[in-house]
Amino acid sequence: MKILLCLLTLFPATAVVAADKPNILFIMSDDHTAQAIGAYATLLKSLNPTPTIDTLAQEGICFDNAFCTNSICTPSRACILTGQYDHVNGVFDLGGKIEKPNQMLPIQMKKAGYQTAIVGKWHLKAEPNFDYYKVLPGQGKYFNTDFRTQGDKPWPKNVVTHQGQHSSDAITDSTLEWFQEHRDPSKPFFLCHQFKAPHDYFESAPRYDSYLADIDIPEPETLWTMPDTWGSLATRGHNDELIPHIGTSIGRRNPRRSYARDLPQQFPKEFKWDYDNKELSDYDIKRLAYQAYLKKYLRCVKGVDDNLKRLFDYLKAEGLYDNTVIIYTGDQGFWLGEKDYQDKRWAYDESQRMPFIVRYPKSIPKGIRSDAIVENVDYPALMLDFAGADVPSSVQGKSFRSICETGDEPADWKQAAYYRYWMHMAHHDNPGEMAIRTKNHKLIYFYGCDYDGQNQTPPAWELYDLKKDPRELNNVYDNADYAKVRDELKAQFAELRTQVGDDGSHYPKCEQIVQKFWDYDEADRAEAVELSHKFREQREQMLKKQEKL
Repeated sequence: MKILLCLLTLFPATAVVAADKPNILFIMSDDHTAQAIGAYATLLKSLNPTPTIDTLAQEGICFDNAFCTNSICTPSRACILTGQYDHVNGVFDLGGKIEKPNQMLPIQMKKAGYQTAIVGKWHLKAEPNFDYYKVLPGQGKYFNTDFRTQGDKPWPKNVVTHQGQHSSDAITDSTLEWFQEHRDPSKPFFLCHQFKAPHDYFESAPRYDSYLADIDIPEPETLWTMPDTWGSLATRGHNDELIPHIGTSIGRRNPRRSYARDLPQQFPKEFKWDYDNKELSDYDIKRLAYQAYLKKYLRCVKGVDDNLKRLFDYLKAEGLYDNTVIIYTGDQGFWLGEKDYQDKRWAYDESQRMPFIVRYPKSIPKGIRSDAIVENVDYPALMLDFAGADVPSSVQGKSFRSICETGDEPADWKQAAYYRYWMHMAHHDNPGEMAIRTKNHKLIYFYGCDYDGQNQTPPAWELYDLKKDPRELNNVYDNADYAKVRDELKAQFAELRTQVGDDGSHYPKCEQIVQKFWDYDEADRAEAVELSHKFREQREQMLKKQEKL
């Protein structure tokens, strides 16, 4: 007993708690899609862009069915911070924010005895409720990176600049500085390390200029051709009349916005092609744009991976690596030329799926994979579970720690993911949409209007058999063989909306449109055709005005 009392005197209770609890390192890159991670990728796997992240996956668990509930930066981060769907936490789009009292995750971590810190991209406007923060203003800059920090002035006026540095380097330097100068070793840490990269427009550190310079990047088949069975009136328009106007493109398909047009404007010294040069065929200019886009993107990814090696090497040297739950993810998926799309936002897997990897050798076996459906709204509950922290009743997500530690999916685990994109036709010409995603099927409802039920595009439904058609190329919504599956999924979808609290009360005029076309009978379809014509005319008039300007 005397010996125990002496040990307790020498080692305070906080130190004993710190030894019992794992540290938690949550790493999130911006727009780092699963297709650009070796542990997931097929098309780009031979390029080996992510050896550090791949090793992390080999030493832990890799989730194949991790999904975001809204494929856009701010809403995804709000889900992870609150454990709530966007229609509950109030962050529907890029204008949203989470005030300090509502930042559930760091608050609960602090209550559990954790020292909390966040470094890098924040994108939620209000001051972070962490013990320490050093975050980018808004989207942040790739070079000469500014950070908002704590200091003598009120938020957000304390700013420091890493002059001459690339953001991935500056963010990692800042995290290492926190470890060396601010970490309290008597407490376990909860640290969010969040890269700006590889968000567009993609700028990498100069040392990566030669990376992939002489390589032809493999091209997805759907960059060039799409079967007639893909899509719907919502994505193609009547008789394909909206193909130039729905979804921004790599090549010239969308005349308003494409990488073929944007890259030379953003980087005139780097790219010399003329979008309007008629001597360049559509094939030529799409290929130029795709190769340029992928190389710039993957150079940013390589910078992330190399900086993670620096961070992990430090943890290993300090004896922290194996006592830290390390999570790697992106804030959503991202299009890498598939279907001739760019950016994210869609309910299709390329942008809905998130990479999600967890390493913790004390309880997670090496090299396992899971096809359990998990959503970003579940991530905070998982981290709180590992921390032994309380999960408030306000949290809608559920911990999946047992799946991480066994690879086995509990019998009562969720069988569907919910998705809703609210920013109708904003920035990248994506219609308002919602979806249910199971392991076998995806049902997407393009209701096609803004918050006020205006600016309508043609509504339509799409159904994909993911076992037979994992690339989502054959819409079987009207296929008689799938009528029973369709109707069952629709009923399940309506029930899921109720379960997650998307009851339509947030924007009633929008919900009126949602309900109006839900059944999608012959009258609905006829009206959708008329909306297709009307929207095409509006877009064509808008383009003519732009040409005159």
